[in-house]
Amino acid sequence: MLRRAFSTLAVSAFFIGVFSILITGCAHHRKLPKWEKPIAKTEFQTIRTTAYTHTESDHVAYGNHNALGTTLLAGPINSASADWSRWPAGTLFRILPTGETYVVDDYGWALAGTNTIDLYKPTRFDMNNWGVRRVDIQILQWGDPRESYRLLERHENHAHIKRMLQELRGQI
Repeated sequence: MLRRAFSTLAVSAFFIGVFSILITGCAHHRKLPKWEKPIAKTEFQTIRTTAYTHTESDHVAYGNHNALGTTLLAGPINSASADWSRWPAGTLFRILPTGETYVVDDYGWALAGTNTIDLYKPTRFDMNNWGVRRVDIQILQWGDPRESYRLLERHENHAHIKRMLQELRGQI
């Protein structure tokens, strides 16, 4: 009886492992979001925003760290995720309706080639409360496209990174 239970458990674990590998492998082949024409790089912009938190299933592997390897910020300055060819790493901006200040220090698959900025929120409640909003922002300081390119190029085998690098090449 114990031998049979162990055998069943081993077979189940094998299939779960194979399924996990297949699912993980498919993530590299998922389709990129629809490309949007970049908006003008002006001091004031109206953009689509979404929100994320470090406990979401697609962010758990990174914990509370951003693409730069530092801790996600929540406070006087907050972290934001964006396409670095639209808003280079280090871009500092203010959301005009709320007065919150953000720095672009992260990027994500679903943002590559889009005019959307994903705002870091420290809790799921805050993330869900934000939802999806079109807001006016003021760029306080633009990040450096050359530095963004340098940081991204070591990961160029990923489709979303390739997309950002291609756009950045036209800027540097």
